[in-house]
Amino acid sequence: MALAPTMEVLDTKLFADAFSSCLPLPATLDPHFEEALRHVLDNHGSLVRPRMVFQVAVAYGLDSANAKDLAIALEYFHTASLLFDDLPCMDNASERRGVPCAHLAFGQAGAILAALALINRAYSLCWKAAAGASPECQPQALEYIEWCLGVNGVLNGQSLDLHYSTLPHNRETTESIARGKTVSLIRLTLVLPAMLGGASAREIQQLERVALYWGLSYQMVDDLKDVLQNVDETGKTSARDILLDRPNIATAIGIPATVERLTRFIHLGDRTLRSLLKARPGLSFLGKLRSDLQDELVKVTENACDTAVGERT
Repeated sequence: MALAPTMEVLDTKLFADAFSSCLPLPATLDPHFEEALRHVLDNHGSLVRPRMVFQVAVAYGLDSANAKDLAIALEYFHTASLLFDDLPCMDNASERRGVPCAHLAFGQAGAILAALALINRAYSLCWKAAAGASPECQPQALEYIEWCLGVNGVLNGQSLDLHYSTLPHNRETTESIARGKTVSLIRLTLVLPAMLGGASAREIQQLERVALYWGLSYQMVDDLKDVLQNVDETGKTSARDILLDRPNIATAIGIPATVERLTRFIHLGDRTLRSLLKARPGLSFLGKLRSDLQDELVKVTENACDTAVGERT
């Protein structure tokens, strides 16, 4: 059996091409709908998520075709959630991934239909990937998808997010919302491919913990960026949380406390990951990915610390 490719040699272009091509656009498609879909499919993000999904899936024995289907499926789910997030009835954003939001370019209906097209195709790709897994693994994995994306996960988190103005503006509330919106998608990224590969209960538990710590850490970084950076730095509309009274840990507990809590979660994630790698060294690429993300984490926390110092002087 050939060794799984490492994160360093995975071709980002391969995933960019797959992101653009895994949703076939028939010749009979309405031109306006096609234009909206091409706008979304041609403007992918960093593609870190699908690369991670692919690596985890292959590390647990899924073949590369099924691993790629699953990777693109989860990236489609993620992208669809961003299209909904950006709508005027949600965050009313103007820019995403360095380009105008889909609802500004193609109207709200165009953005919603594009999101639904991505979700529909994502489920189809998930079923294809699951069909290549052991029959014993399939029921748990498919139920996990619904649990993370449904009323227990992303949807409830989004509803709480929209009604944050009626909730206590504290750490408990903001982190509860982050568990629904952000951690649920990270769980799919790390845990779902392992489930389809027949991971042990212990490994699934450890991956769940890593997903929790990383998910909350990523949300804190995003919250700090919303407070500290502008659109040229983030590629998306910033300063929306305060304007819309949406959950932001940095405004709820302050920048210094956020940096301290972020650092703690990173360390907890690292400790859990080290334990996991002892049993599953094939996941060592996650440590490399963690190192690759360090530059961004350090940058935003340094900016946060500089701002905090300035506030005290």
